[in-house]
Amino acid sequence: MIDEVRVFGAADYAVFALMLAVSAAIGVFFAFWGNRQKTTGEFLMGGKDMKTVPVAISILVSFMSAILILGTPAEMYREGTQYYLYTFGLIGAIVISAVLYVPLLYPLKYTSSFEYLEKRFNSRAAKLTGTCILITQQVLYMGIASFAPSTALEAVTGFPTWASIVTVGLVSTFYTSLGGMKAVVWTDVFQSAVMLAGVLAIVIKGISVVGGMEEVWRLNDEWGRIKFFDFNPDPTARHSFWSLVIGTLIGWSSFYGVNQASVQRYCALPTLQQAKLAVLLNVIGILVLLTLVCLAGITVFAYYAKKGCDPLSAKSISNANQLTPYFVMEVLGYPGLPGLFVSCLFSGALSTMSSCLNALAAVCWEDFLKPVLGERLNEGQKTLVTKLLVLVFGGAGIGTAFMAKNLGGTVLQASLSFTGAASGPLLGLFALGAFFPWANWIGAVVGGVLGLVFPLWISIGAYTVVGTPSGLEYPTHNCSIPNITMTSTMSTVMPTDEAPLQHAGISALYTVSYLWYPAIGGGTVIVVGLIVSAVTGMNRLGDVDTRYLVPFFDRLICCLPSPISRFLRCNQEFRDPEEIGSREEVIEVAAACDVSSDRSMKDVSTSPVQGMSYRHYDDKKIAYLNPALPVVYEEKQEKETNF
Repeated sequence: MIDEVRVFGAADYAVFALMLAVSAAIGVFFAFWGNRQKTTGEFLMGGKDMKTVPVAISILVSFMSAILILGTPAEMYREGTQYYLYTFGLIGAIVISAVLYVPLLYPLKYTSSFEYLEKRFNSRAAKLTGTCILITQQVLYMGIASFAPSTALEAVTGFPTWASIVTVGLVSTFYTSLGGMKAVVWTDVFQSAVMLAGVLAIVIKGISVVGGMEEVWRLNDEWGRIKFFDFNPDPTARHSFWSLVIGTLIGWSSFYGVNQASVQRYCALPTLQQAKLAVLLNVIGILVLLTLVCLAGITVFAYYAKKGCDPLSAKSISNANQLTPYFVMEVLGYPGLPGLFVSCLFSGALSTMSSCLNALAAVCWEDFLKPVLGERLNEGQKTLVTKLLVLVFGGAGIGTAFMAKNLGGTVLQASLSFTGAASGPLLGLFALGAFFPWANWIGAVVGGVLGLVFPLWISIGAYTVVGTPSGLEYPTHNCSIPNITMTSTMSTVMPTDEAPLQHAGISALYTVSYLWYPAIGGGTVIVVGLIVSAVTGMNRLGDVDTRYLVPFFDRLICCLPSPISRFLRCNQEFRDPEEIGSREEVIEVAAACDVSSDRSMKDVSTSPVQGMSYRHYDDKKIAYLNPALPVVYEEKQEKETNF
């Protein structure tokens, strides 16, 4: 076994610097190429002509970042293989999102996903409730994702944590503000390759050093870490089959289906089918990435089990977040490989932060500033405002990263606790609108606020009152430190401050597994929203346009008999999402032909795509009607919008 921890050399710094330089160069390239981000449509949506595979990769790495690379191996190291079930919850969330939410949101062609809430509930307050929840979630997520690699770099190089946080913040803000959506997507593609290479290096070299995959598995089994299925129904159990699969499915349906970062990407594709495919391709990415990082975790444990000394117990590192980088510096001794791993971490952090910045700029402009400034500014000034928003939120992300330094536990749990508390109510708002036509705007607002406050309160209490859960046994028989008592060759260290405690009252609520936070938030929104709607006056069937609703059972069960299907959708007729998308495109045509905004398309004698020519104008793809196509309009009664 290797005993010497190597230093971060010149070749490593060169690899790291090259990754940062390429990421920045992509932003510069898109700032001065093509339409050069002169319009808000180009800057925020990439002109809506992006390619499927790059967008799929961008969606993947937007949420699978340095938190994944550091947190998942640490989780596998400390708690065993049960966490791999998380993969199946993620896959379920991806499928649900592609089946239910992509066909709902893509045809509406909104830049901000929260425009849906305004149209569905006929209320600007409902839209702003969702926007504020997203801003809370994304700023928290940026902070934790930026902080994650800083601890690793400090552990292996001595590079200060504060300098790492500032580097991630400045570089991501730089290329996002210059190159917009296209820069973000293509840097994500580059950074995903770096991430994959870094994780592969750990797994391949680690398995080789330990003595093969069979030996890795044997050592983990010997130490009780090979355990996949725990069907304990107790919601306070930190991990169980139910929380890892069902809780994860609910939480990540929010990220893949309705989160602005995801919606913004799949809506930047030319067709609905491409949008669905981009989301579904994440199944492959998730399987590859999660399998590799979970393998990395059990490989690192097998290495230290064989060596006989856990670096946490030996005080070689200060927290579990540093396990993988410490292993890299000890085992990956070739020049440049530690640099590749650190680049891998920073690539994950940069991809997440840039995606969040792009999403935050989009919703802040569309939902807060555009209604006030949209008519006063020209297109160039609007684009400048969105770029300034990127700078503002970049600063907010850096500030939140410094706050994240005070969190205990692994970065994985910190991330999933706080962002899960915010993602649940976000999903709940969209589910309330899409699946419950009776819900009104007052129910959405009240439910959304309570759905955010309740799980966020629990997640904060879990850290400030209860603390982090304990881990399994650690090997210490070869650790040469005086304060460890060794009773056998399988000695263990169980920190006294993490001993099991009995909790009652409010403290018992804080012990609920962090994986259930999204379900708690989403459930609160739906239950409270329906109760408040009932008290204040529910909508009647037919009050809500069916393009804002989802025929839940028709989408999930494709072969239902017609009478049953009609009963389950309350005898309402739903149009095909492709037809809705074509209709929205025709309405854009009407706008291009100077048809007043209080008119809507009633009928077109030919497919709206036929007989049209297209060109880009400002931030929309405008279609011009063939004069030979007769178009019939009808007056539309404009509803009064509730605030």
